[in-house]
Amino acid sequence: MKVNGRHYRTIWYDDAAAVVEIIDQTELPHALVIRALRSVDDAAEAIRVMRVRGAPLIGATAAWGLALAMRRGAQDDDLDRAVDVLAATRPTAINLQWALRTVADRLRPLAVDDRAPEAARLAAALCDEDVAINAAIGAHGSELIERLWRAKSAAQEPLHVLTHCNAGWLATVDWGTALAPIYRAHDAGIPLHVWVDETRPRNQGAALTAWELAAHGVPHDVIVDNAGGHLMQHGRVDLVITGTDRTAANGDVCNKIGTYLKALAAHDTGVPFYVALPGPTIDWSIDDGLRDIPIEERDAAEVTHVSGMLADGEVADVRVTPAGVTARNFAFDVTPARLVSGLITERGVCAASREGLLALYPERRGVS
Repeated sequence: MKVNGRHYRTIWYDDAAAVVEIIDQTELPHALVIRALRSVDDAAEAIRVMRVRGAPLIGATAAWGLALAMRRGAQDDDLDRAVDVLAATRPTAINLQWALRTVADRLRPLAVDDRAPEAARLAAALCDEDVAINAAIGAHGSELIERLWRAKSAAQEPLHVLTHCNAGWLATVDWGTALAPIYRAHDAGIPLHVWVDETRPRNQGAALTAWELAAHGVPHDVIVDNAGGHLMQHGRVDLVITGTDRTAANGDVCNKIGTYLKALAAHDTGVPFYVALPGPTIDWSIDDGLRDIPIEERDAAEVTHVSGMLADGEVADVRVTPAGVTARNFAFDVTPARLVSGLITERGVCAASREGLLALYPERRGVS
């Protein structure tokens, strides 16, 4: 996607400097900062503190982390250590484990001297594949958006879409998942307006989704997290699209905390609730997302403090709770498949069910 007229991916290899570079998302929206990753520990730190975030981008960063590790040492012990370091960063997003398994399984049979170049090739290919997958999600999702818009009684009225968290290009290598259909439909001339949930804690909606949409010229308004149900009750939301960090084989989806509440409100008011996801985000080994998907609990400071720009332009963290209080910070929740109108994938749109997913991924029949 473009920022100030220049195309960016969220992660790339700089040949001249021989480093992996990322957009440091902890600095957004106030500054666009490019950070270099030089080692597997740099990659792990970037994932852990959310310089990179979003399931597909976490996976891509993990792949590049292995490539960086192999440059310093490519023995079996080096590979095992790198996989362990990266796997320990964040537990919920399945793309992390998928990327590590994909790259490591390809490297293990190779001669030690062949592992570093092959790891770099695999990481680059994984990134290119992610871009293609998300572009396809955008194409399928934009068809859905166009159908809903044309079905509105006032054909010139914008289609009002509610989002939660950030599932745009900043959460992937490019394009995004939930925002890819919005970008494609907007570019095709479909009038859209996006309600952007602020998405506490960390405010990924207010800080990242709003920044992306503004850069692309998509009309939007930021709202507080608890306004979504009110807007649905008054007919001011036509569609909800979110992303997901892990999707169970039965269609349950795990996403940023608060997604379940949006799905409940959408179900109660008859608003379509769709989830956009790439194939690698499906965990075929899990049949009950509520029971089996691990939910990350993060630092309580993300709840007790917020980051923002002061009147003098300085960016600072400020406390919003009384000193000494305790807080719990559950990062994700699970939305049962029964509340999901459909899943938007790179292969098409399907029902949120095992049979729906298997219709698009028939090669997974009989495979856990």
